[in-house]
Amino acid sequence: MKPEHIRLFVKPGCGWCRQAQDWLDQKGIRYDVIDVMADRAGRKEMRQLSGQTLAPVLDADGRILADFDTDQLARFWKQFEDEHG
Repeated sequence: MKPEHIRLFVKPGCGWCRQAQDWLDQKGIRYDVIDVMADRAGRKEMRQLSGQTLAPVLDADGRILADFDTDQLARFWKQFEDEHG
């Protein structure tokens, strides 16, 4: 089972954010992007969810992965699918 609601909090010019988007796109995973530099409420929510101001932050059905690279994202995704499969 895959998450039903996925949000990716990003900052413009963030290499890890771009890599996360590319990874999700390559897997055909649908997600909403929140630009935390343009969206003050999004920035506040990202900080509340992750406890930090670093991006990217992924929210998959309320499960949070913060300040990650694509290897960490792949492990997170596999674990999510294994637990909900």
